[in-house]
Amino acid sequence: MMADVLLKKRLKLALVQLAAGADKAANLGRARVRVLEASKAGARLIVLPECFNSPYGTQFFSRYAETLLPSPPSADASPSFHALSALAKEAGAFLVGGSIPEYEPATGKYYNTSLTFSPAGALLATHRKVHLFDIDIPGKITFRESDSLSPGSKVTIVDLPEYGKVGIAICYDVRFPELAMVAARKGCFALIYPGAFNMTTGPLHWQLQARARAVDNQVYVALCSPARDLKASYHAWGHSLVADPNAEVVAETDEKEGIVYAEMSGEKIDEVRNGIPIYSQRRFDVYPDISEGNVNYGE
Repeated sequence: MMADVLLKKRLKLALVQLAAGADKAANLGRARVRVLEASKAGARLIVLPECFNSPYGTQFFSRYAETLLPSPPSADASPSFHALSALAKEAGAFLVGGSIPEYEPATGKYYNTSLTFSPAGALLATHRKVHLFDIDIPGKITFRESDSLSPGSKVTIVDLPEYGKVGIAICYDVRFPELAMVAARKGCFALIYPGAFNMTTGPLHWQLQARARAVDNQVYVALCSPARDLKASYHAWGHSLVADPNAEVVAETDEKEGIVYAEMSGEKIDEVRNGIPIYSQRRFDVYPDISEGNVNYGE
């Protein structure tokens, strides 16, 4: 699949690394300042971190959760939805709104949910985190999102008119190459992951996962983390980064608040795929094409 189909023209990406405190309104306000800063710097695809509007932790999800359905929700039901919609329009950019805790009254379930908006402020896609972060590394960290959250059930692919398609997933989703491969084989030029790895998993696997998904699929991969706050109960790794289709890290920050920029081009995707042409060398007579299997694209 040639890049002129994947990425129609160059696109400047910005990853906004923020620390979220206890005050939701303050978190939304600080996100607005940084997103507008990124827009003024020329970014037309801007990404916020996982749980950007609230502290991250099972004890916080229900307290900060917002109701998104029926869509569009009222301003009282979801102030974050309306803030993101208005911000995308003000910035004139596509905005991946990190993620927020969502409550669904019809089922009584909570989700970790990402909302993507157009430059006109229209909702383009909703992704509920598919793979919940349930881990137990003895002596290091135990965390169970499933104690309070339910998983989403679909692959999320978003069409960005003028540019092409991107895949959206959240944090722990990056560890599952099937999700990425489906999105890439369906024509995405980039995979976007708001995520919050920690001080154990971050040093081990954060950059490795980004580079692995990039080399598997020869697409851009972006990981957008919260900034590290040692006063918080959960210490995020930070280090938001972008890997190019050759799995080289082309932009990365440290643990503090900041913005990571990267220029994405179809020419780079072409260069990598022409040099190592795995897209024409796969042996679907030997193993299946998972993108043609039983894939769910809707909740």
